[in-house]
Amino acid sequence: MKTPQEIIVWYVLPALRRELALSLKRKGMKQKEIALVIGVTEPAVSQYLKSKRANDIEFNREIIDEIKNAANQMTSDMTCHRYELQHLLNLITRTGELCEIHRRYDDVPACCNVCINQNKGDLECKSI
Repeated sequence: MKTPQEIIVWYVLPALRRELALSLKRKGMKQKEIALVIGVTEPAVSQYLKSKRANDIEFNREIIDEIKNAANQMTSDMTCHRYELQHLLNLITRTGELCEIHRRYDDVPACCNVCINQNKGDLECKSI
């Protein structure tokens, strides 16, 4: 079974970067600038913009709105991408979206609470 951290690294972060790249492109940023702002290579940005990478996850409206807000912040302060990514990851975890993504890519028991509670420190391991 994959850990929530693996799901974040393999699926969630790439999908967030894709959405950020699309939002920044809509704001008129060039691929080179987008790559610098979100901390990836220009070819990665190209793949995000052409839907060749990380195109299998769709976020809910609340998260999309927060991604747009994060893109706005990033255009005014190009050094804040780590803060904005962490904010988005916390939101995805807190809203249960991470659990939904985790269940899509792994055989996760229905009673699993690891994704939601990983930042709270109140994990409980129950045998099923």
